[in-house]
Amino acid sequence: MSALLEVSGLAAAYGRARVLFGVDVAVEAGGLMCVMGRNGVGKTTLLNAVMGVLPPTAGKVVFDGEDVTGLPVHERVRRGMGYVPQGHETFPQLTVADNLRVTLEASRHRDGAAIEEALEVFPRLKELLGRRAGFLSGGQQQQLAIARALVTRPRLLILDEPTEGVQPSIVAEIEAAIERLHRERGLAVLLVEQYLELALRLADGFVIIEGGRVCRSGPAADLHDEEVRRLLAV
Repeated sequence: MSALLEVSGLAAAYGRARVLFGVDVAVEAGGLMCVMGRNGVGKTTLLNAVMGVLPPTAGKVVFDGEDVTGLPVHERVRRGMGYVPQGHETFPQLTVADNLRVTLEASRHRDGAAIEEALEVFPRLKELLGRRAGFLSGGQQQQLAIARALVTRPRLLILDEPTEGVQPSIVAEIEAAIERLHRERGLAVLLVEQYLELALRLADGFVIIEGGRVCRSGPAADLHDEEVRRLLAV
């Protein structure tokens, strides 16, 4: 397999506060790469820089062989990058159905079948289509946020801690959905996740960030290593 996403030498900062220092990470076509590390080490900053939400101060982001480092977010989405940031991002005043429709209208393909395909991943949402997103539970909002990204039919799905603050029953549904998208549909995934056991079940490979740098990387089997567990200990 060839790399669908290649991030090399990526550096990023908020004003004068430097956060990332020369980070390298790659996601193979159809692969699932897990980004791990303690709170505040730069994981979300990495995803924001990959998506163009935060312009990097150095380095390069290559997607499907194209240098997209200077492209705005919407152009990266049009090329096939789907992003679900932290915080269950939805349009709270719109219904579930309208959240999906608005996303579809802004997508590159506008194929109505994409909504049904997304709902097949999260069938629980079918019963909630007429409900405003702001009245959903946190777990339901997270399912909707992921479904919105799926409506764009991404080739790479970027997820920032999708199970954070979600009730256990829906955590299991989200995990099953990610696994199905990855294993059955061949969707490439870049996942930030703190739960080691979930990463062990889902990931093909991992990188651990510490102090804004990659301090360890490898295949998922290496997550059993005691040094890895120490690096992730709170």
